[in-house]
Amino acid sequence: MPRRPIELPPNVARAFVRDMRKFHAEKDAIKRDEIAARQAWLLEQHWNGKVRLLDMKEMFDQLKGQP
Repeated sequence: MPRRPIELPPNVARAFVRDMRKFHAEKDAIKRDEIAARQAWLLEQHWNGKVRLLDMKEMFDQLKGQP
């Protein structure tokens, strides 16, 4: 079965992009993990499932440079 796209409210999508930019700008690994963990928790609230920290970091990396 194909996966359904995650539809996020505009304010949640903007927060995701803001955190993704902060994640890539941050040099401290612990602070990067905190940003990714916060965003994973927020996405879990809108998607009935778990988002692992590793998955969140991979998502940020895959979307790097996207508008």
